[in-house]
Amino acid sequence: MKPAKEPVTQAVRVLRAAGVPFEGHPYTYVEGGGTAQFARELGVDERLVIKTLVMEDEQRHPMLVLMHGDRQVSTQALARAIGVKRITPCDPKVADRHSGYQVGGTSPFGTRRAMPVYCEQGIADLPRLYINGGKRGYIISLATADLLRVLQPTLVSMAV
Repeated sequence: MKPAKEPVTQAVRVLRAAGVPFEGHPYTYVEGGGTAQFARELGVDERLVIKTLVMEDEQRHPMLVLMHGDRQVSTQALARAIGVKRITPCDPKVADRHSGYQVGGTSPFGTRRAMPVYCEQGIADLPRLYINGGKRGYIISLATADLLRVLQPTLVSMAV
């Protein structure tokens, strides 16, 4: 039997164009399973699985927020750190329009529209991480240094 062909998403295209080595990890997507589902299935620490969230400020300006899978975002801490009044998660349909990806398959690479990226500062200390590859049921692993080089996120302390 042939192994399942891995998807070529916009995220994969961006990483290849940037010369970033990565490894694909297809897994069983479960609605609402989140990072815990992938961590259990592949036997990795959920802290290494990074969630990509689409949020917006009070002016409805979208942004990408990267957080450890086992932590929550303090929107108040993030708002203070970037100098806005309020930050809220985008409605899933709005998030899909901003990113070009379906919620549950949102990658920070190759989004439809350029958005600022805010990354929990502790992520920068990881040698390697797992993050969505642009499709539900598809995670990629790469060196954290490559993620930081390609996305050039603003590092902030925003974990609850």
